[in-house]
Amino acid sequence: MTAPLLSFEDYLRQPPEARMTHYVRKGRLYHVMLPQQFEEPLMEELFDTADLIKEITRKPNGSGFLKSVLRHKKAMLYFTQPSTRTFLSFLAACQLVGIDTAEVRDPSLSSEYKGESQEDGVRVFSSYFDCIVMRDPKPGFCEYMAYLLDATGRSVPILNGGSGKDQHPTQALLDLYTMHRSFFNRGGLRKKRYAFVGDLLRGRAVRSSVYLLSQFQDLEFHFVAPAAFQIAPDLEDHLKTLGISYQLSEDLESVLPEMDCVYMTRLQDEYDLSGESQLVDYSRYSLDLEKVQKMKQDSIILHPLPRRDEIHPEVDADPRAVYWRQLRNGMYLRAALLLHVFGAAHRLQEY
Repeated sequence: MTAPLLSFEDYLRQPPEARMTHYVRKGRLYHVMLPQQFEEPLMEELFDTADLIKEITRKPNGSGFLKSVLRHKKAMLYFTQPSTRTFLSFLAACQLVGIDTAEVRDPSLSSEYKGESQEDGVRVFSSYFDCIVMRDPKPGFCEYMAYLLDATGRSVPILNGGSGKDQHPTQALLDLYTMHRSFFNRGGLRKKRYAFVGDLLRGRAVRSSVYLLSQFQDLEFHFVAPAAFQIAPDLEDHLKTLGISYQLSEDLESVLPEMDCVYMTRLQDEYDLSGESQLVDYSRYSLDLEKVQKMKQDSIILHPLPRRDEIHPEVDADPRAVYWRQLRNGMYLRAALLLHVFGAAHRLQEY
């Protein structure tokens, strides 16, 4: 007898550890939903694959070979929340490895305008495409759709391209890939001090990156934010459980000289309920050249973008600013992830 379908609330009420058991097939990731899915060996595998993709694209006929690897696959990019970098990065990643794509970015131009539910819309996509990349403002919706498709027998891999305020696993992966490459000759990600700056309560990229980084040893986190936008209590509890050293602060300049990585974020005022962002002096959480000169020469500055005023454009030319490199790394890392999901990463050894 088939078990009754769980409601959205009941499914997400299960602990992440229980939900993640459904996101693996044949010993590899099938659905990509949470940063907790990526343990250190898998991250290293993906980083190596991304490096190999980058290397192959520089060789004669390399791009042609890459385009042949998954040319039999099709992907739907379903983005119901505004996006530039994540959307284009996934699009470019699909093109790198030969995946044909289609997109729905404006629900008013789809059958949702006629009253079709999102759930039915995603089921339609699963009939035409081999995977679905989703961004949705509703936390947990990507996960629930993966569950529904699995339960109703029309399962295709779903990759979370950003879920409300809660998770952005592929952004976190490209963040750590950028850190990995930057610190490659300095002992890697371990034994480093990381500062996360800005709207940390509502920044899903920060949340996911902290989850990934917390797997590594001898780290020290500094969370620099207005009190109203500090990290959520559950993230603090996670760090306490792991025994990871962290500090909460409202003073950016005092922490800059000791940091190996400074991760800047914008004000996430699209989530404002009553204009609360207007009550905060966000200029205190910005970088200009004068502040950057207080940082170590071998430190790095990241930003998930888009930026506003939290990093002055004059900082872009400083060698510590790696956020444009971080942006490009997303294309290679997401291409590596697609190869992993479809079990095709080994094909790169043929080249």
